[in-house]
Amino acid sequence: APPRVEKMAAATGHAAGAAPAGYTALAVKFAKRQRSPHCLLVKEHQVREGADAAHPPRRTLFVLNVPPYCSPESLSRLFSRCGHVQSVDICDKRGSGEKKDKLMSRFFDQNTLKGFQVAYVVFRKPAAVQAAKALSQEGPLLISTESHPVKTGISKWIASYEASIVDPKELKAEVDAYMQDYDKKMAEEEAKAAKEEGVPDEEGWVKVTRKGRKPGLPRTEAANLRVLEKEKQKRARKELLNFYAWQHREVKREHIAQLRKKFEEDKQRIALMRAQRKFRPY
Repeated sequence: APPRVEKMAAATGHAAGAAPAGYTALAVKFAKRQRSPHCLLVKEHQVREGADAAHPPRRTLFVLNVPPYCSPESLSRLFSRCGHVQSVDICDKRGSGEKKDKLMSRFFDQNTLKGFQVAYVVFRKPAAVQAAKALSQEGPLLISTESHPVKTGISKWIASYEASIVDPKELKAEVDAYMQDYDKKMAEEEAKAAKEEGVPDEEGWVKVTRKGRKPGLPRTEAANLRVLEKEKQKRARKELLNFYAWQHREVKREHIAQLRKKFEEDKQRIALMRAQRKFRPY
């Protein structure tokens, strides 16, 4: 489906092609056959020095209203005419300035962004940011061209499906590499804990670990499943036992009746032992 006309301008009361204060509107089109342009709102990313190492000030272009069909590759190609693009990060919303670790996995935690997003375009030189803002004076920029087409519709679904097929060998290699890194990290932490065990810190406190006569449960998936299953069974028995108030009263009455019955039986047995002269309490 063809892209919709820029929505943020309508939501903020600006006409298509106009931009809110501080932003510059860049007209883009998905392809030549598209009639209505789409507006990207751009401005220089301004943060304190060192607050956002991934998106340095004066070299980062902050882009709003990025359509869903835009990829980092297409944005990099779109702004490469202004200067060398170092990196492009697309997010669902404006970040807090803290850099999150990128997931290097091809099979896990692959979150697909939906709807309009924001992007951070980092250039090698600060002059490229001003050149990117000056693109508003030119005609609509094309995102999908004959030399660099952007897949949409059925072709995009087919490509997504083909990319979702997992190669068992590659998956096993990635899992093995992850487990090796994890084992190495755990070994380093255990060695560090063993080295610091019994050694007081600067304030004189000694860190106490759970190692010893009764170590903690092994942090394995099987052990965790067993513990969860026991807790689940215990909770189910507790919920089913004495569910209603009258059940509590009946249980108390039965308990008292059993105590009385046992008391009477004990009295009869003592009387019989006295009659046979076998009762010797002391």
